[in-house]
Amino acid sequence: MDNKKYIKLLSLISASALLIQVTACNNKMTETGIVRESSEITTEGSTSASSTEATVIQTETSTETTPSVPLTAEDITVNDTISSDNDSEHAIESNGEMSEYSNIMITKSGDSDEGDKADFYGDNAAIFATNSSTLTLKEIIVDTDGKHANAVFSYGDGTTVNISDSVITTSGDCSGGLMTTGNGTMNASNLTIHTTGGSSAAIRSDRGGGIVTVDGGYYQTDGSGSPVIYSTADITVNNAYMESTSSQGVVVEGKNSVTLNNVTLVASNITKRSNKSDYYQAVMIYQSMSGDASEGMATFTMTGGSLTNTNGDIFFVNNTSTTITLENVEITNQDTDGVFLRAAAAGWGSEGKNGGRVTLYLKDQSLEGDIVADSISEVNMYLESGSTYSGTINADNEGKVNIEIESGSKWVLTGDSYVTSLTCGENAIDLNGYKLYVNGEAYNQ
Repeated sequence: MDNKKYIKLLSLISASALLIQVTACNNKMTETGIVRESSEITTEGSTSASSTEATVIQTETSTETTPSVPLTAEDITVNDTISSDNDSEHAIESNGEMSEYSNIMITKSGDSDEGDKADFYGDNAAIFATNSSTLTLKEIIVDTDGKHANAVFSYGDGTTVNISDSVITTSGDCSGGLMTTGNGTMNASNLTIHTTGGSSAAIRSDRGGGIVTVDGGYYQTDGSGSPVIYSTADITVNNAYMESTSSQGVVVEGKNSVTLNNVTLVASNITKRSNKSDYYQAVMIYQSMSGDASEGMATFTMTGGSLTNTNGDIFFVNNTSTTITLENVEITNQDTDGVFLRAAAAGWGSEGKNGGRVTLYLKDQSLEGDIVADSISEVNMYLESGSTYSGTINADNEGKVNIEIESGSKWVLTGDSYVTSLTCGENAIDLNGYKLYVNGEAYNQ
């Protein structure tokens, strides 16, 4: 095991924390990448307890509890090693049973030539649980370097994987850290996950989705088309550090959700693997129409913590409907040319019907940045609980935008804006020297 990558990860995370304070591989083309693209070895290790020192990080907007440093391979006592070098093989498989492994190293090489079989059903995963298994993993190290070699995979109704205090690295394309499909369940706590391949989200799901809960830990992706989270499931992350160095930070596809509580998210979307969109962003919410995610309302909820974007827009919504809720989040866009929210058509869906439909709730929230809606998109924004929004809305007068501002909240214009409807009380609008048009009529303060 080459531990230099863990040292690199620690350095990157520490530097970013001082300055500012995970994709499906299916046969479908997305801006996040081309996102589609056995014998059993089961030696049990011994069980031992572990603890990780924690610290409380105070910010202006939230209180976050995260491990003081990322867990590394050196922190784990290894009593046994399980390896698999063959294509389509698992190093560990739990099939309809209760099993537990601790203090072991798992290495996996070998590829899968069948992307759907690997991404939907767990072919070639290093650790695979299925058929209503309950698999518990404690203090383990997982390293994979094959193609379609996901590290830990939970598949199917009734299947549950519980993993804690562990370190995961993957280097091949289409090789996620945690993978959940077929309505499986994944529970994770205090992990360090680092992926470097393309289309390799740290926290990943695919067809059939499931429920994923992650508490604490550090999650970094370096590959093109590799957000920290790619969700076709219901994914919740609490008190964690997440960073993408090449892709979006989070992607939600279809009728699925991501919930972040007291999370530090840093997104650097600087590469593309398709020409379906002209934009870069920290969070993309869309429907690919591949059949991997049901059509319907997507949900993104973030409470506390911080979201930092280095390139492009904060949010991009296309070819779907979504509810975005932000409460007491520190939001920073380091790209002065980027907007806060863009609802617009891209290369997915039917032309003329593939815009973005957004319901945006800001609660106890302060943020800056423009909102853009193209001619086939709609934004409904609610400012609540003393929120302050500074920005220009619908400057090109194309889309439908409805604004409702609760008493005690305020919108400060930074440019001429056009909205379809406006509901607000006295002193809720600060024109700041600009003009606001409501359904074509100039707003007179």
